[in-house]
Amino acid sequence: MTHSPPSQPHKVLTPETPSARPNQQGELHLSLARASLRQALARYSPLERRQQTANTELQAELQTQLDVLTSTLEKLDQNVIRIATFGLVSRGKSAVLNALLGQKILQTGPLNGVTQWPRSVRWTLPQNLLKGDIQVELIDTPGLDEIGGEVRGEMAKQVTRQADFILFVVAGDITRTEYDAIRELQKSQKLLILIFNKIDLYPEVDRQAIYQNLQALGNDKEGEQKGEFLNPKSLEIVMAAAEPAPVQVRVEWPDDRVTYEWESPPSQVDELKQKLITIINREGRSILALNALIQARESEVNIAHKTIKLRQSEAENLIWQFAKYKGLAIGLNPIAFLDILAAPMADLALIRSLARLYGLPMTGYEAGKLWKTIIFSAGGVLFGELGSGLILGLGKSTAGIVADFSTFAGVAVTQASLAAYGSYAVGRASQVYLEKGCTWGPLGQDRVIQDILNQVERNSIIYRLQQEFIAKD
Repeated sequence: MTHSPPSQPHKVLTPETPSARPNQQGELHLSLARASLRQALARYSPLERRQQTANTELQAELQTQLDVLTSTLEKLDQNVIRIATFGLVSRGKSAVLNALLGQKILQTGPLNGVTQWPRSVRWTLPQNLLKGDIQVELIDTPGLDEIGGEVRGEMAKQVTRQADFILFVVAGDITRTEYDAIRELQKSQKLLILIFNKIDLYPEVDRQAIYQNLQALGNDKEGEQKGEFLNPKSLEIVMAAAEPAPVQVRVEWPDDRVTYEWESPPSQVDELKQKLITIINREGRSILALNALIQARESEVNIAHKTIKLRQSEAENLIWQFAKYKGLAIGLNPIAFLDILAAPMADLALIRSLARLYGLPMTGYEAGKLWKTIIFSAGGVLFGELGSGLILGLGKSTAGIVADFSTFAGVAVTQASLAAYGSYAVGRASQVYLEKGCTWGPLGQDRVIQDILNQVERNSIIYRLQQEFIAKD
């Protein structure tokens, strides 16, 4: 009996052999990320206990974000890389994952909406393909056009937040709904692989034309001008036939009978499989660390935002009190040299008082660095306050020596007004920084993210995407 199926393109997987020695840089990045998350948990856990008898809204937010930090740290400790799959119904999302798994674990079928909720499956790969103790999970999701808009958006956000890579499955030229979904997913700061599935249904000419159209998605100049375009730096494109349509084959029997039967060709996902394995081996640990840091940064910012919102009136009173007393102290002080010392000290005390009000720990050294940042970023306004304070202080001291009390009083009022304004400006600027939580401090997420980005190679995916990882001001 001989089978004569029509020829089908099928790539042979020849994986690039991973390095025998551990990915030392990636392990270092994981260690830094773990240390950053442990510090955040240690910082906010006492705050949660202090809030148990205080504001219930803040308590709820703290608990939610602490749960996120804890689960993210557990993901890091277990070295779990999650790959989430999205797409519209009937594009073959589950089939793609089954083809990668090598067995039909996820349900597929001709009816729309076979997958009703996200499902996670462990992807076990041979040791010769994936080295180290990295674990990989594949997440299947319902079709984005199968469930209601609000539910769909929340589901997509939750899954995307947990994912390290994103697969988006299409089955031809993309629709406007798919385009908008891809653009939205790109905001998650994750690598996105666009899978052109069901290529077996297209003649070679049509297949290549669709592939070129997909490649051109990131070069939409009109969309770029409107701010509605796909970022080609975070978009990879591969072709696949996860569950090729059955083909009729001719069967010749020993008794010269000829029959025709239907046969399912092998899946064509080797290009996708090779790409995923290569990325995981080369940069998987670093990507895992960066994504965990981004998620932790979001949690810290959420805690800070909620705290600042609920304590806004207390903060305003605190700033005005410092501004008032700083102005009075400097205005009445007759010694110019002490004015110059007192102004920064008062500002530093204000910064630390605001941090304590918000439950954010801050040392005197960190407050000093923040004060310098604020002074230098104020465009010379606060420098002018310091310089004017020195000049006015000298004039005030001279007036006091010669007993010119009217001049002393006029200079004192002017100097006090400038000092109070400077303190108020420092207080408001401090609020902006403190809204970021402690992401900018030692082992803060912003600092660790920048350290990792400074170490990656120029030909890496992370280097290509580094602007996606940097905090947006």
